[in-house]
Amino acid sequence: MVSKQKILIVDDDNNIAELISLYLTKECFDTMIVNDGESVMPAMETFAPNLILLDLMLPGIDGYQVCREVRAQYSIPIIMLSAKGEVFDKVLGLELGADDYMEKPFDSKELVARAKAVLRRYKSSNAPTENPNDKCVEYADLTINLTNYSVIYMGHTVEMPPKELELLYFLASSPNHVFTREQLLDQIWGYEYIGDTRTVDVHIKRLREKIKDHANWKISTIWGIGYKFEVRN
Repeated sequence: MVSKQKILIVDDDNNIAELISLYLTKECFDTMIVNDGESVMPAMETFAPNLILLDLMLPGIDGYQVCREVRAQYSIPIIMLSAKGEVFDKVLGLELGADDYMEKPFDSKELVARAKAVLRRYKSSNAPTENPNDKCVEYADLTINLTNYSVIYMGHTVEMPPKELELLYFLASSPNHVFTREQLLDQIWGYEYIGDTRTVDVHIKRLREKIKDHANWKISTIWGIGYKFEVRN
């Protein structure tokens, strides 16, 4: 029997948390609820979730700090939930390492769909394959492997959340091809993102902080259009 995937729900409003748990349980997920930031790291050890739904407005340690602490030790997906709908709040959450951001109140079906989409992407990182190089692109001083979700840059492993790696792999798989932000949203996120195209900009910014321009290649901005993985001859 295939074991159920686990989702950790972090929200100080227990009514909302229980409602989310009900929706997810109906979709055959295992859930655990914690109501404050201090309980998240212990829950990571005991529950070992596959995904975290993280409210930002928590007592004590807020969701932003929780995200930092989780990201320092784990690479599992995080979907932030918040009543804050300003672009600044969304960008900050994404910059801290969240994989998605949903504004409250949200539709339960959309929440479930986003959770499933994130988990499908993450699950592929652990999926066995006969040829581990099927989804691997290599350039000078850079190897991006989508099969085991690893990036080797300048001889060192670079840790990054699933969406960052998928975006880098997608661009690098089509060198010198220009993609609009809308195309990248559709390809990487797999659904119509409720936010704006700054989501792509934030992830590109994070990639550039980890993967610097190389003499043979770089991630280029095509102003007014989007981005490309530029390879120089």
